[in-house]
Order: sequence, then structure tokens, then C-alpha cells
Amino acid sequence: MAKLLITGGAGFQGRAIVSHFLNKGHKITVLNTFSERAVRNLQNIKKDVSIVWGSVTDQELVHKTIREHDCVFHLAARIHVDESIRDPLTTLKVNIFGTQNILESVTFFKSRMIYASSCEVYGAPLNNIPINEDAELRPHSPYAASKAAADRLCFSYFMTYGTNVTIVRPFNVFGPFQKTGVGGAVIPNFVDRASKKQQLHVYGKGSQKRDYMYIDDLVSAYDLVYSHKELKGQTINFGTGKETKISDIAKYIAKKFKVQIVHKPPRPGEVPYFRANISKAKKMGFKPKIDIWSGINKYIEWYMRNIPGQ
Repeated sequence: MAKLLITGGAGFQGRAIVSHFLNKGHKITVLNTFSERAVRNLQNIKKDVSIVWGSVTDQELVHKTIREHDCVFHLAARIHVDESIRDPLTTLKVNIFGTQNILESVTFFKSRMIYASSCEVYGAPLNNIPINEDAELRPHSPYAASKAAADRLCFSYFMTYGTNVTIVRPFNVFGPFQKTGVGGAVIPNFVDRASKKQQLHVYGKGSQKRDYMYIDDLVSAYDLVYSHKELKGQTINFGTGKETKISDIAKYIAKKFKVQIVHKPPRPGEVPYFRANISKAKKMGFKPKIDIWSGINKYIEWYMRNIPGQ
């Protein structure tokens, strides 16, 4: 049994990872900023985890919390592109300097760190589709730039101090407990609006393509990285290797709920396409099991069971 710290453990991805490693018998600590949503997300598992309410930008708190933990899964971040455009400074402080605080303490205590980067760090690659880990980082938004900076900061600590850090670059993840509304992700927002018989808003023509991975497959990816102790200093993509148009997702959900689609002006900083090269992950044994449409169906079933009013 190991002692694991999961920053952002009350968030969408973090909660799923907490549940998984709890079920495997590990001792879990969650470091998360306090909010009613965070409390709700941990409602069914809070008795089994240690919860530290606070921010990764608090250097002293981070240092005290990391002490005696074998591995830190660092997921805490400001994650919304539009929010980063409105308020870039807050995004930079949390995503870059929060990560630097984690790195300092992990290095000091000689713990292991698994860093949750993002496919957004790649921006729109010039000629490398599907995108492999060696592609140039060309971030298109302040959010993407903050993640790229933190990503490379992790690598620099490995090179300079020998920090035991592995960088995971997940592509677009969706599933239960993901945020809806302002700052929410596209699939949960489509389902939320459609269930209320509201129009679905598609930005631009909807020709943007994304590599969507269901949360269960991402959890399997993190488990795989954790079990491979030899990944110090390495970067790994996780996705499905397949891409889907936003417009096709909108049509699929709109048809299920019998609602209309309305096109809105394109959003600034949005990347036209993402598709992961997961050859490296496959060599480690990674195999995504849930395709986009099955995942959407699973999410809709969960949403209709769990969201009040449905």
C-alpha cells in the first residue's frame, strides 16, 4: 500500500483517479480548493480519504502536504480556455507557479510525481498528424501556454535535479461528474442543454475535430503510468487515436433529445483539430476500450440518473 497525494482530487478527473486507487487499497490524500462542487464530488468517498482544503499556490501548505507521500498525481489547474482569455494572470499563477511549488517539494522529499499536462500544449501542429510526443509545442491560448510552460518546467526539473516526474498528455476527456454550464466541457454542456430542451450552441462551423477519451480509459492510463516505475523524465500521450467533429457530436445528441443546433461565432484561441499518436502508450499496454458514441451514451445514462430534475 502506497501513500498517494492527488492535487485537484475533487475535480472531474481527480475524483475518478481517487476512487480507482482507493479501490486498490492505497492511502489517499486530496489537496483541493474548497467549493460546494468539490464537496459534492467527494461526498461518497470523503470518509476514506484525507482532505486538505487549499491551493497549490500556497507553498507552505504544499510542502507540508507532500511530506511522507510516495507519489503525487498533480492535476490541480485552471483548465478553461475562455476563462484564461478573460483572466490570464490567475491561470498562469495556478498552472505554472502551483506546479513549481509541487516540483520543489517532490524534489526535496524525493517523491515521485505524475503530472497531468494537456493536448492543448501542441496547438495546431504544422505537419504532424496524429500528434506524437515529439511535436513542437505551439499553444494557442493563455491556458495552453500555461500548461506548456508547466509541462516543460517538469522536464527541466528532471534534467536539472533528477526529479522523478512523468508527464502525461491526455487528449479530450469526458464522463460523469464533469462540469456543465459556464466553464464546462462541450459534451456535458450539450447533454445538459439538450435535456432541458434548449438549443445546442456550436462555435463556428463545428468542423473542429477532437480525440475524445472516456474517463474510464484515462483512469486506466494513469494506473498504467503508476505501475511503470521506469518512466522518469518521459512524456506520454493518452487518447484513442481517432477524431470526431464537434458538429457530429452535436447532431448525435440533438437527435436523441429532439432539439435544434445554433451556430455561434468562432471562439478565439480554439485549435481546429487534435488526434493523438498513442503508439508509445500502446507499447506500455494501453488500449482504449470505450469509443466516443458508447461513451456519450454512458454519460447520458449517468446524467439522467444523477442530475436533479432529470
